[in-house]
Amino acid sequence: MGDVKNLANKDAVEKMREIAKAANICMFVTNLSSLPLSASPMATQEVDDEGNLWFFSNKNSNKNADIAEHNEVQLFYSHTGNYEYLSIYGRAEIVIDRKKNEELWTPLAKAWFKEGKDDPELTLLKVTPSDAYYWDTKNSKMVSFFKIAISAISGKGMDDGGIEGNLDV
Repeated sequence: MGDVKNLANKDAVEKMREIAKAANICMFVTNLSSLPLSASPMATQEVDDEGNLWFFSNKNSNKNADIAEHNEVQLFYSHTGNYEYLSIYGRAEIVIDRKKNEELWTPLAKAWFKEGKDDPELTLLKVTPSDAYYWDTKNSKMVSFFKIAISAISGKGMDDGGIEGNLDV
């Protein structure tokens, strides 16, 4: 097991921003009280200075319907190239804000919203985290692979040299 390094405030927000930006896509899970979980890939538009995460979403989507009924969500990020992972639990809200749409708009979003940033179907989802945890390996992929292999062969536990911890935003 690696070192535990809990982060708070600006450091926690910066770690969330770093992993969310690197991974870009998260599995956005809604309707947490029902199995199987309802998950869909979502592109993160922004992690703001308060640690809120912003996403574009269609107002008629199942995600928006789930959030309108029960706003607890779980986000899972995986940036496997750097062995960075992030789990965020929080509350989502549906936001209609043309100015924020303009601020976050990218040309790629037009693939989902044909009329651009003024598309009547476009809403924002704002996720306010209440619990977050990260895993960050500082070793390269090859070093980690060899440590896993040696650990499996020797039967000894593995110290991957990584860092993990709570993020208190």
